[in-house]
Amino acid sequence: MIEWSDEGFLVAVRPHGEDAAIIQLLTLEQGRFAGLVRGGQGRRMSGVLQLGNRLQGQWKARLADQLGSFQVELLEAVAARFLGEADRLAALTSACAVIERALPEREAHPACFRGFEALIQALETEHWAEVYVRWELAVLADLGFGLDLKACAVTGETENLAYVSPRSGRAVSLEAAGPYKERLLPLPGFLAGRGGGGAEEIAQGLALTAYFLERNIFHPQDRPLPDARLRLATRFPAGPSA
Repeated sequence: MIEWSDEGFLVAVRPHGEDAAIIQLLTLEQGRFAGLVRGGQGRRMSGVLQLGNRLQGQWKARLADQLGSFQVELLEAVAARFLGEADRLAALTSACAVIERALPEREAHPACFRGFEALIQALETEHWAEVYVRWELAVLADLGFGLDLKACAVTGETENLAYVSPRSGRAVSLEAAGPYKERLLPLPGFLAGRGGGGAEEIAQGLALTAYFLERNIFHPQDRPLPDARLRLATRFPAGPSA
């Protein structure tokens, strides 16, 4: 018998059979891990198996490559904090979906775990949406697809950064963009060290991270952006580009 115990955040739950559920936990030491919860569709577990909740999970299997089963205990009812906050709940659901689709299974990614933990705390603050965009950038970086937004790819200057090259993922200044700006992705001011965020900049940030998530992670899997991520973007309609 193979088993381990670790804290984790619930990032996916799906019905299985008549009363069981297959869940996925994002844990610090084991990474994203799936397992069967017997009775997972029952009333007793309904408040436990909510996306984003922090759980204590004990996983067991006869062989390492089996699905295995989870026994879980609720440590923190994260989802309940945002039941009256539709936008924040949408962000939490989106983050869970991105983690489920983007992170390789059974591979530890402590930076993603800590980042998700920090995101949950940030969802209770005023600038939660800006933090969410930064969180997706951090996920890209942890998976080896980090963007370089510190200096212009053409001139090396650190001021007036306004765009991102869709090819290199590097920042481009307003002056260097010139006639090519229509081919570039807008860089929201809050990611360039200027501006205070807001709906239009958040929309630009979500479009920026969506482009690189699709290109580098989801397209190679022949999968689209998760529906929950698409729904989050609709809450911040895109305005005119820079």
